[in-house]
Amino acid sequence: MSTPRTVACCTEVGPVPSRSDAERIAAVFKALGDPTRVTLLALITASAAGEMCVCDLTEPVGLSQPTVSHHMKVLVDAGLVQREQRGRWAYYRPSIGALVSATHELTGT
Repeated sequence: MSTPRTVACCTEVGPVPSRSDAERIAAVFKALGDPTRVTLLALITASAAGEMCVCDLTEPVGLSQPTVSHHMKVLVDAGLVQREQRGRWAYYRPSIGALVSATHELTGT
């Protein structure tokens, strides 16, 4: 929960995220700190089907399936995508609520 903080000279600033909130917010932005993950999220978000199979994500980013799977795990852990296993393949759907929430908490809006 955000709480007002007082800084030097008794100047009050707006709400500042708690340490745990700041860590969660940082994890979201850290996940997006890699251009490959930004591209993967953009591909999934732009998909007409609303989801994409990991097998369809390797070619656009030019990486192997295990490497793409690693990047996808980071996005899943940050709450930016949801993963569903279907047989041998994993399908991913965007879940941008984590990004919206992190942005609102960071800006105090």
